[in-house]
Amino acid sequence: MMPMNVLITAASRRVPLVQAFQSAIDTLGLPGQVIATDVNAYSPAVHMADRAYGVPLATDPGYIEALLDICKAERVSLVVPTIDDELGVFGEARDRFRQVGAFAACSSAATAEACNDKYETCARLNALGVPAARTYRPHEIAASLEFPLFIKPRIGRGAVDAHIVRDGRDLAYYLGCIDDPIVQEYLSGPEFTIDVLCDQRGRPISIVPRERVVIRSGVIDRGRTVKSRPLMELAERVCEAFVFTGALNIQCRMRGSEAAVFEINPRFSGGIDLTIAAGADFPGLLVQMALGRRLMPRLGEFRDDLWICKYETAVFVQGSAHELPTLAETRARRSEVA
Repeated sequence: MMPMNVLITAASRRVPLVQAFQSAIDTLGLPGQVIATDVNAYSPAVHMADRAYGVPLATDPGYIEALLDICKAERVSLVVPTIDDELGVFGEARDRFRQVGAFAACSSAATAEACNDKYETCARLNALGVPAARTYRPHEIAASLEFPLFIKPRIGRGAVDAHIVRDGRDLAYYLGCIDDPIVQEYLSGPEFTIDVLCDQRGRPISIVPRERVVIRSGVIDRGRTVKSRPLMELAERVCEAFVFTGALNIQCRMRGSEAAVFEINPRFSGGIDLTIAAGADFPGLLVQMALGRRLMPRLGEFRDDLWICKYETAVFVQGSAHELPTLAETRARRSEVA
């Protein structure tokens, strides 16, 4: 039996994701390992993976080539990109991964580019009648706009340079110091992330809304699953506006009685461990997709009102880790041992 080896890129702090794929492989009774890549040898997830490699930054011209070499050497069947910076280049290289026998669980470059552009995301949704935050570029801001507002970079991630704008003085200041900003209506209602998994035809297979009750550094600290039909229907409408493959997360806030989308990230969310714990096994479903199995939608199949209460833990590394070995270095060591 061919091993089900999974490659998780930019693994960083995504220990729960590494463990979830290890569990999925084991639960399905498959031989296989989870391999992680990163640029930093002190990233905790690389020490929890079965094997790890150092690779260039996602912006490096040789990034995809390095990953393809690992896929060929390690007989990888499934590749899972995890950060915004790499989604576009991954989308462009999906066929190249397929040629070496690996299913790249990511959306197209066009989808990644449209979602990374926060202005384009909301403009497309609003044009299609999907509730989304009213969003403006600086030259579109009218004097009649009511405060508070919200400002952030048009292209950005991780809540960096995202601020509430309380008055005209705030607006002038942030417009002057944020590169290529957009301004959105301020949505003050409860915030939700909707985790979605789409198959290779873009069909939603699983949808799990989560309320973000406490947020720390842009990531859920405490929250709960919410079996809300309107939120699941909103996710379905978003999946009609864009074509997704693999995991994505939709961020929205309540505007009165309905939710309005303000951001879409076509990747695993930081709170995916709650979704998995609630019974929506995205890693297991992706492994089955990589095996070529046809999956039936299982919308609403998760535990309602399951809470996550996060805490910090640690991985201990003896001595100085310095750098992760590259594939070439690992091959050289194996040759020396042989």
